[in-house]
Amino acid sequence: VCIYDRVFRHAVLCHIKTAVMKRFLPILSFVVISFAVGYLSSMIQEPSMQEWYPSLVKSSLNPPGIVFAIVWPVLYLLMGISAGIIWNMRSIYTWLTIFLFFVQLGLNLLWSVTFFGMQAPVVALVVLTLLFVAVLMYMAIAYMQRHLVAYLNIPYLLWLLFALYLNGFVVLYN
Repeated sequence: VCIYDRVFRHAVLCHIKTAVMKRFLPILSFVVISFAVGYLSSMIQEPSMQEWYPSLVKSSLNPPGIVFAIVWPVLYLLMGISAGIIWNMRSIYTWLTIFLFFVQLGLNLLWSVTFFGMQAPVVALVVLTLLFVAVLMYMAIAYMQRHLVAYLNIPYLLWLLFALYLNGFVVLYN
């Protein structure tokens, strides 16, 4: 009985560890993917941050650079967690939701390319509008699967609204 009990406990612990890893690994993977896009965006932005961006007329509500450095990692973390949760659910909407996740992530990167890389705020405003719509669609589909996933993206959606205002201000006054 003692030997069987030890083997059984070991098997149960191994099963639990495997189950936890199967759930954790996708979340970690999506977080890493999100941060990779954030890193690429920052590399695209860097040259313009030295000369072009400081020369723009910006809103008085434009936050200092440190705010962006704090907010974006939090948003990328929440994005990755939300996509990982969806991946783990395996519902009929999983593939659509993950597709929308990658669409919004691609648009997120494209905004940096258009605004900073191409220095084209008007085009960037169009991309940002599409990004906002993509995130809304992602949240709507995710909400049907698990409310928490949609709620995790509320800060991102609010930040995008603020970004739309800031980008629009740059378009109007430059």
